[in-house]
Amino acid sequence: MKEIDWSKLSFGYMPTDYNVRIYNREGKWGELEVSSSETINLHMAATCLHYGQEAFEGLKAFRGKDGKIRIFRLEENAARLQSTCKGILMAELPTERFKEAVLKVVKLNERFIPPYETGASLYIRPLLIGTGAQVGVKPADEYLFVIFVTPVGPYFKGGFSTNPYVITRKYDRAAPHGTGTFKVGGNYAASLRASKEAHDAGYSAEFYLDAKEHKYIDECGAANFFGIKNNTYITPLSSSILPSITNKSLMQLAEDMGLDVERRPIPEEELSTFEEAGACGTAAVISPIQRIDDPENNHSYVISKDGKPGPISTALYNKLRAIQYGDEPDVHNWVTIVE
Repeated sequence: MKEIDWSKLSFGYMPTDYNVRIYNREGKWGELEVSSSETINLHMAATCLHYGQEAFEGLKAFRGKDGKIRIFRLEENAARLQSTCKGILMAELPTERFKEAVLKVVKLNERFIPPYETGASLYIRPLLIGTGAQVGVKPADEYLFVIFVTPVGPYFKGGFSTNPYVITRKYDRAAPHGTGTFKVGGNYAASLRASKEAHDAGYSAEFYLDAKEHKYIDECGAANFFGIKNNTYITPLSSSILPSITNKSLMQLAEDMGLDVERRPIPEEELSTFEEAGACGTAAVISPIQRIDDPENNHSYVISKDGKPGPISTALYNKLRAIQYGDEPDVHNWVTIVE
């Protein structure tokens, strides 16, 4: 393997040594298998290809200053995958099997975990698909769970710096009682056009309003939104938002720091009152918001007047990363250390 320049890693796919797989046949999960192949042998009538029986997760492993490898909130990812499985009628993988697979694939690819001071990490991508052949809209009778890993750098080129966003009313990411709360590929497919238009116009990502009334803040790109004002961390409550594990963690840390936390509908015009705001998720942790443009109404909500991340967002970002890398105590038992 040629030397990896860890400091120049982008957020993308790089081949690693191994992936792990578990098959579900006749209602039972089989043994964990290790593979070095980057491809999957798939029936052309598999339900994942025709009826969207496909779910994925994203989590990270970090190498600490002490040399230990830490995986962040593994059980939460297992639980969210199980929730998605209930939502689109797929075989649920038990938490213990999920954990077994994550630990195995991280250990097998240990040489790809970036060194401590580089700011890079090992991205872990669990994928669950319906592989059973089916013509007619029904759940599959066979499933494949696979995990691959890839070393990644920061999601946004500038790292922890403010970014501009743009409100879209042309597109909705998910219907109010649709699949928005599940991590399925269809929600991301629904966002591709809006995302490309936002990027082409010079924005970091698109910003969705609620699909029913287009009055309330929903999600920004593929991330959850939070705003801060009056010592309060405020994040939307909606039936079409993916429950972000990063957002859940930030809410807890905000409480630990003495902030009030509110989950409630946020009307679009309330954007003008926030002292700080950010998009949060596994990939970027926090992407602080510089401004949110509303071109259709010829209006701009400027959040960061000086173009810099706010003090509370910065403190939350630093605190979360310190826990992930083992620089601060893990008082909430979020971290799994790879033995």
